[in-house]
Amino acid sequence: MKTNLTRPAVYFIGSLSLLAFAVTVSSSTINHNVVKWTASNADTSGIVLVKNPNGPTLGYSTKSGVKILTVDGLAFKDLNKNGKLDKYEDWRLPVAERAKDLASQLSIDQIAGLMLYSAHQAIPAMSRGAFGAGTYGGKPYADGMDAALVSDQQKDFLLKDNLRHVLVTSVQTPEVAARWNNNVQALVEGAGFGIPANNSSDPRHGTNSGVEYTAGAGGRISQWPDQLGLAATFDPNVIKEFGHIAAQEYRALGISTALSPQIDLGSEPRWARINGTFGEDPQLDADMARAYVDGFQTSYGTAEIKDGWGYHSVNAMMKHWPSGGPEEGGRDAHFAYGKFAVYPGNNFDEHLVSFVDGALKLHGKTKMSAAVMPYYTISYGRDVKNKENDGNSYSKYLITDLLRTKYHYDGVVCTDWGVTADEGKTPDIFAGKSWGMENKTVAERHYKILMAGVDQFGGNNDSKPVIEAYNMGVKEHGEAFMRARFEKSAVRLLTNIFRTGLFENPYLDVAQTKVTVGKPEFMTAGYNAQLKSIVLLKNSGNALPLKKEITVYLPKKYTPSVQGFFGPPSKEHWDEAVKAELLSKYFKSTDDPSKADCAIVFVSSPSGGAGYDKEDVAKGGSGYVPITLQYGEYKASYGRAHSIAAGDPVEPGVDNRSYKDKTITSANYNDLKTIRETKAAMKGKPVIVVITLSKPTIPAEFEKDANAIVANFGVQNQAILDILSGAVQPSGLLPFQMPANMKTVELQDEDIPHDMICYKDSAGHVYDFGFGMNWKGVIHDARTAKYVAIVKKPVISVSGTSVTITCATPGAKIYYTVDGSTPSFTEAHAYTKPFTFKKGTGVKAIAKIYGKDNSSLVEYAAK
Repeated sequence: MKTNLTRPAVYFIGSLSLLAFAVTVSSSTINHNVVKWTASNADTSGIVLVKNPNGPTLGYSTKSGVKILTVDGLAFKDLNKNGKLDKYEDWRLPVAERAKDLASQLSIDQIAGLMLYSAHQAIPAMSRGAFGAGTYGGKPYADGMDAALVSDQQKDFLLKDNLRHVLVTSVQTPEVAARWNNNVQALVEGAGFGIPANNSSDPRHGTNSGVEYTAGAGGRISQWPDQLGLAATFDPNVIKEFGHIAAQEYRALGISTALSPQIDLGSEPRWARINGTFGEDPQLDADMARAYVDGFQTSYGTAEIKDGWGYHSVNAMMKHWPSGGPEEGGRDAHFAYGKFAVYPGNNFDEHLVSFVDGALKLHGKTKMSAAVMPYYTISYGRDVKNKENDGNSYSKYLITDLLRTKYHYDGVVCTDWGVTADEGKTPDIFAGKSWGMENKTVAERHYKILMAGVDQFGGNNDSKPVIEAYNMGVKEHGEAFMRARFEKSAVRLLTNIFRTGLFENPYLDVAQTKVTVGKPEFMTAGYNAQLKSIVLLKNSGNALPLKKEITVYLPKKYTPSVQGFFGPPSKEHWDEAVKAELLSKYFKSTDDPSKADCAIVFVSSPSGGAGYDKEDVAKGGSGYVPITLQYGEYKASYGRAHSIAAGDPVEPGVDNRSYKDKTITSANYNDLKTIRETKAAMKGKPVIVVITLSKPTIPAEFEKDANAIVANFGVQNQAILDILSGAVQPSGLLPFQMPANMKTVELQDEDIPHDMICYKDSAGHVYDFGFGMNWKGVIHDARTAKYVAIVKKPVISVSGTSVTITCATPGAKIYYTVDGSTPSFTEAHAYTKPFTFKKGTGVKAIAKIYGKDNSSLVEYAAK
């Protein structure tokens, strides 16, 4: 895009001024015929930049038909082409006034379009498949076509359905993404009121383990550890830096909303999505959530427009209200078999902490997260007002009574994707997720969501059911009520577009995009965060760091067969753990263990299943099976005899989702075999285990076979080698507990963090939340002082048959059990005074400060 600015030659014809070089004619100048702005020549794609003195630079496309108005000598875009300056077009006015003005002018059809959030869009569109498929002039994308074109399907939902919120998935290159954005913006600028597209993305800054980082080199996009890895730094400043960098890269790609952060409390260790959280501690989660949103939303210096918002700002959509973490049995609500979030520990309050004390209480000027996404789950038994058990987006209690009224949130609420669509024919089919509303029509589901206080429908390109829902509301409440209800959502949705500057200039400089995305300093920051996220769990005999001149043996790494959302499962395969070229920069290597000085075994945490198996149904079972956190065979002897919640129209007669006494073996059991085989082959020489953790893992199966254990959360192999070689000292800390066994996993409550018995290794180290080592030993620093044991462990004192329990934390309340179960935060388990118990009875205790945190679980074993 050309940015050379020139003073336009202006001709006044009657009340009109004509730019000599431009193809558009401005409307009449108002008040003063002194043109203070300058404009560039149109670039090759037809984009013109108009610079205002002490005001924003406007961008418009000559293809859109938009003209420039001159008012008081300043330039404004005549987006609705009515020849006059509307309030919403006046960049001098407050965002709230502009949004309200535009909302009042929109038709119901246009507001319905604003309420849509597109299904996943790949750039270019895929030729087939459920995500991002599309055509161009009726033909699938093929080599030689322009990858930045707007697909047929995108044109339809942008123009016919008035959709303006687009979820972007894969992009061919940053340059293609920028050009596609410009094409989309030119298209919608010429339609209706010229509302820009608000493009969004799920997290896209994860690492590729095989890609080498080279200082000073750029990349496709900066690479950072998984969100659990960011949490493992225990440093909110790292997260804030990530947000600030990622936001700049997002904006350079045309992305102005992030469908993140995921701030569910990771209290259920078996949940598949715990890897996308900040771990299991409410206070750490809150600080990380706040830093993340501050980083994404805050613009500084010349990039700031007003109140921290600006051209580097990305709207953050915190998710998933009110936390999807406590999934019963660890199953996930993308499927009917995982639709219920349960609260056996009565710990709902701690799940709200990361939202209400984190993302909604920012340190920065933007004050709170711009948007929120409820999860698919039914928060079972949490609606104390209406007694409904419907998916979170359908719950007026959760959205209006809690989020909007109690916690004063007036931002955008957007459903998760596909909550209004029909579910599959069996619980394991990936389809719609209308939990609790399965027997209602699509339009009825939309209406229920609107009345709950939600503004937007994720994954819906079609405005027809939104309009049908509007008509339902008119019939029940009258047109004035429903018009006001729609305008309220429109104002919220438009606010996020206005304050990021998109109405003034939604266009990208493609050359600047290529410079910004993955630039060297961004790559360096991401790599440094990876290093800070790596956790040293064991270092027996100072096996680490390794000397560079040694010879190492690396067995191949196993990847199991994985069942995706669609199609047949992937094939299992064995691959090089580390590329030979990269490994050679650190150590000599051999394929013969007898010639190696030590072995390095790369494994992943156990792939313990999803909690449902159609083969169990074929054998006459319910389909429900355990999820395991160990590699070897596991029988769920301690599973619940009867599930807390059950029921779905596609599994009539199944009123118990228990998996008690059923057996499962991890899909990647070969990882454990590799460790053991390598231990035997090395004949007493050191074995280093490098484990990539996507959830808590039971180390008991392999800890004794490892001289050192290094844990990571999705980093480049180079970062691991920098730790192993001693180039960098490990500093990461566990963001969750590592359980001693599956018994403690089964006995813990899905909604309570810190409530497992943790693994103790051969050196006596306990793998509890916040544990980590450096070369000197166990880490005790300012981070552990701040976040570890915020509520101190209770002390159980036994004298004869008399038991006294105390807690050193002021204001903490103690809960206990004597039957082997995990204490819940209920009056039935509350400790009030010393008690007597029978010999041979054990005691478990845990302390809690309401709305803040709870201690780790302590146990007095039966004697």
